[in-house]
Amino acid sequence: MAFLMKSMLSNQVKNLGLGGGGEENKEESTPSDPAAAAGMTREEYEEYQKQVVEEKMERDAAFAQKKAERACLRVHLREKYRLPKSELDENQIQMAGDDVGLPEDLQKMVAEDQVEEEDKDSILGQLQNIQNMDMDAIKEKAQATFTEMKQAAEQKCSLM
Repeated sequence: MAFLMKSMLSNQVKNLGLGGGGEENKEESTPSDPAAAAGMTREEYEEYQKQVVEEKMERDAAFAQKKAERACLRVHLREKYRLPKSELDENQIQMAGDDVGLPEDLQKMVAEDQVEEEDKDSILGQLQNIQNMDMDAIKEKAQATFTEMKQAAEQKCSLM
């Protein structure tokens, strides 16, 4: 950043020169060297290009990591809901490396879902569901089923 500010300020200072430098500006306006075109020395220009390339590589790596995390999430959801696997997601995870996992906030959400599902599947969870049931409806259904079974048995058995 300091390098960029320095180059911008040096260009402004050069432009503040007295009116006699007009011919020099015309000659400088068509240099073949990209460093001179940017108003930098060769070393400054090379350093700037290195910084640009490094920043691009960092952005690309972060983007690939995010893509792999999303692919990991999709794989997790496919496993959870027993959907067919996608080779594209598996390839993205392999490209980013095997150290890719779900982001922390998603891991917390998955853990909460698993705890809720375990609670529903446990005996205590079933007992809590019994409290919410309509006992009158269950009694009526049981009595209706019993009478149907009794009538079917009477039709089949001559002793009853």
